[in-house]
Amino acid sequence: MLTESYSIYKKIKNNILKAFKGDSFNVDLLMFGYFTNGHILLQDLPGTGKTTLAKSLAKSVDSDFKRIQFTPDLLPTDITGVNIYNPADREFRLQKGPVFTNILLADEINRTTSRTQSALLEAMEEKQVTIDGGIYKLSDDFFVVATLNPAELQGTYPLPESQIDRFSMRFSLGYIPKKDEMSLLDLKNPSDPLAEISSCATQEETHLVRKSLKEIVITEDIKDYIVELVRRTRNYKGVLIGASPRASIAILKLCRIMAVSEGSEYVVPEYVIKLAPFVLGHRIILDQHVADGETKQSDIISDLIRNTPVPR
Repeated sequence: MLTESYSIYKKIKNNILKAFKGDSFNVDLLMFGYFTNGHILLQDLPGTGKTTLAKSLAKSVDSDFKRIQFTPDLLPTDITGVNIYNPADREFRLQKGPVFTNILLADEINRTTSRTQSALLEAMEEKQVTIDGGIYKLSDDFFVVATLNPAELQGTYPLPESQIDRFSMRFSLGYIPKKDEMSLLDLKNPSDPLAEISSCATQEETHLVRKSLKEIVITEDIKDYIVELVRRTRNYKGVLIGASPRASIAILKLCRIMAVSEGSEYVVPEYVIKLAPFVLGHRIILDQHVADGETKQSDIISDLIRNTPVPR
């Protein structure tokens, strides 16, 4: 099963790279989140390919895709849906919102109010929404890719810490190298790179990849290393709030799918080292005195990785 999962994984990745030009590891990170049902927070400037990346994944795996442009006047019901009264049969009918999908792109999530953000929070954590007291289940593979513009401060609302913790990873794409930007001009339709790709994997194949994660071997030493690394964030000088146990669980799951992406049957410490910055960075809150200085979360994580004993 692992050999087949590896082939499926590579097939999807190569298909996405036909449309997405840039660091291929960013494609890996998105796929890691997708196959582990771990939501992704993309914190980057406009025009870096965030939407193209998310849509390319959805198109490659033949999944339903919806996009929400978050604005200050967006209501919770605009996300979840609403019951509409039908005079003809004198009954209420559920008008489902865009959250009823497989892959959801939440664009500029920090531009809406905390009330609306909380509606998405339930969907992310529980894979369900509450509408007029009724609970409606979402798809088992419901996956959120949220974007956040770090340069835009006016008219934005900070994300609650509880919601940030629900994101498995946070990373940035950055601007692509010159050669990749030039290759965009060679596409048949540069303004629509998605025209270059079509579906290449079925739902059965993606479910097979998820199922194969249980076969990946991870030793007790590796588990201890993950937990120790996460626990040390809570006692680091200058850190007000460290990473929660969700971080340990996220790293464990992500290491398993990284092993599949490498064609390996077991997890090695290098996977933890490579993934930890993307899992821990948004979960660490610095003391105000430290935050006002030059110390960054990335510096703290690098120091923790450097000083935490690595299992042999």
